[in-house]
Amino acid sequence: MKTEILEVSGEGCANCISLMPVLARLAREKGVPLRHLEVNEENRAEVERLRIERVPTVLVLRDGEPVARCTGYQPEEILDVWLDAKLEEANGQNTGK
Repeated sequence: MKTEILEVSGEGCANCISLMPVLARLAREKGVPLRHLEVNEENRAEVERLRIERVPTVLVLRDGEPVARCTGYQPEEILDVWLDAKLEEANGQNTGK
């Protein structure tokens, strides 16, 4: 089972642009893959499947399915604590805990 972080953003979204490097560093520190999804016509089906209503949205995915969601810009300290908790939950679910 695979856990990853998905960052969903929109073109020209200032909060999305400022969040990306912070999220990239946090994902690297936590040893979790980070994927970026741009909201556009090409990605419409995935955006709808994931029920993205606004950007930025950060999802913790387990085997491609969302297990945690954080919408809107969050300060780095809040995002760090949130990711720790949600990744622990997702990994606990991976091992059957």
